[in-house]
Amino acid sequence: MEQLRLKAVLVNCPELDALAGHVRSFAQMLTERQGERLPQWLDAVRRDDLPSLHTLAAGIDRDRDAVIAGLTLPWSSGVVEGHVNRIKMLKRQMFGRAGFALLWKRVLLAS
Repeated sequence: MEQLRLKAVLVNCPELDALAGHVRSFAQMLTERQGERLPQWLDAVRRDDLPSLHTLAAGIDRDRDAVIAGLTLPWSSGVVEGHVNRIKMLKRQMFGRAGFALLWKRVLLAS
């Protein structure tokens, strides 16, 4: 049912259809680790009149090599980012309540 509604919307809005296609293509690059396809994806995005995606493409272009590596290589900083996120959450919970010593104890106990 939802698929039929989506198809009806996409038929009536070519911009949204193009956007959905670019998002699907990027997701495929990401899940299948096909970073070498990024330049072609960026060219396809620029050919369409989608200003929000043009902004994204410009941001990706500023650090193209790193984005290609992130889409291609099997390594991830996800574990480190998870620890940083956990520590930031603890810090926000403690804001205005106690000093560094108590925050340090909570960080160590939460590990």
